[in-house]
Amino acid sequence: MLTRGKLARLTGCNGETIRYYESIGLLPPPARTAAGYRNYGEDHLRRLQFVQRTKALGFSSDQVRELIELSDPREAHTRAEVKSLTEAHIGAIADKIRDLQRIKRRLSQISSYCDGSSKSADTCPILESLFEDP
Repeated sequence: MLTRGKLARLTGCNGETIRYYESIGLLPPPARTAAGYRNYGEDHLRRLQFVQRTKALGFSSDQVRELIELSDPREAHTRAEVKSLTEAHIGAIADKIRDLQRIKRRLSQISSYCDGSSKSADTCPILESLFEDP
């Protein structure tokens, strides 16, 4: 059995984050000792590592919850459901990449307007551009 502190050390996850994951249902509530201390088990460790990996891949908490539900062997879920959720996430990431590339292009463009000199910032072409851009 593991305390929250030990679980945090083993996973590199902040103890408050572990508590948050419990509160939103990504981690099941742990058993309690007679003294009221939380007792986490190997299942909690495995689940927390799963949550950390999915979050590192950009899945939202709702998507992580759905992936957890899909992993339940007591339910009749298919690989097609997992793949569909994953491919939808890939599409959302592709959209974000396109948005970030557009933002980068625009920032590069307006950055090129400024000579970077020691002249007053209030006349900086970057700021003027940002005030004028619709």
